[in-house]
Amino acid sequence: MEELQTKRVIALMSGTSCDSIDAGLCEVNPDLSCKLIAGINHKYPEHIRSKIFQIFDGSATLKDICQINFAIGKCFAEASKVLISEFGKPDFISSHGQTVYHYPFDEKIDNISLKSTLQIGESSVIAKETGCLTISNFREADIACGGQGAPLVCFADDKWFRGKNVAVQNIGGISNVTVVSKDHDTFGFDTGLGNIMIDYCTQKFYNKPYDEDGKIAALGNICESWLDCLMQDEYYFKNPPKTTGREYFSPKYIENALKFAPKDQADIIATVTALTAKTITTAYERFIYPNVDIEEVIIGGGGAYNPTLMKFIRRYLPKHIELKTHEDYNISNNFKEVMAFAVLGYCTYYNIPNNLPSCTGAKNRTVMGKITNP
Repeated sequence: MEELQTKRVIALMSGTSCDSIDAGLCEVNPDLSCKLIAGINHKYPEHIRSKIFQIFDGSATLKDICQINFAIGKCFAEASKVLISEFGKPDFISSHGQTVYHYPFDEKIDNISLKSTLQIGESSVIAKETGCLTISNFREADIACGGQGAPLVCFADDKWFRGKNVAVQNIGGISNVTVVSKDHDTFGFDTGLGNIMIDYCTQKFYNKPYDEDGKIAALGNICESWLDCLMQDEYYFKNPPKTTGREYFSPKYIENALKFAPKDQADIIATVTALTAKTITTAYERFIYPNVDIEEVIIGGGGAYNPTLMKFIRRYLPKHIELKTHEDYNISNNFKEVMAFAVLGYCTYYNIPNNLPSCTGAKNRTVMGKITNP
């Protein structure tokens, strides 16, 4: 086996919020520690982003999906070039791509499984445009091994936080947690909604893409009866491993929920913000505390920048559990997932298994990711 060496990796990620392409130049070491050298949030061109949302809502044609796959590849390449122009070529690029559909269910047709996932952003375009070897398409291999293809960041959390009793909570469009413990195998799952419903309602009622600094939520009151109703969704009761996405928490889902919403718009934003906080902490009560004594919750992702959301999480957490963010561990809240995919790409490069079956439900360890030469 080739001796492991420190590698410079540009990692690329666009999450369920689809607000920008997060690109980070990282240094990944043989012990899988990772240092972020520089990170940028590269905005999608307006019309490309609107096309992505047409794919999300089901109005895009097959032609649209075909074209946008290559267009997003071009956008990812452009984000990479910004970093390359300043820091030079990396050893390789690791691209998560843009998830447009995720179907982790054991449905069958003619006795053939339909469990599947689709991340677009053509790796051949990234490789040819940048001249860099590109690693992409991580989730498929886990699904081929019977897993759900998510959450994948657990692998990095297990390396970075081993020896602690912590819940590492990412709040992007969807929220997911990794539980790292001294006396229990690392496990993880999607807790449910992150920012999707908050962003949707803020756009609908205030014509703003998101609730900046949680200011609107801070003006409203939580409607406890509506919150209790929203908390009854069946997803929150399902046992892990489990994963979800926009396919489930869709605009139709949100519009149905809004039929029972309070009249005051700030109260709506406050309540859906509380929903994200409460679904996270209730997931801990159901699926974590019975097995693991948690000492800290460490928040990352866009949700870490929402003080109102953080206040609600603090309110719903037991008093003895400390609430921190990734920044307390010198890990960027904004670029944590980018750093994780740099590590996943490093493992693919060296043929090291990089899924965690205890998190995804896969039958076995496997090397995820496909390699595209420039």
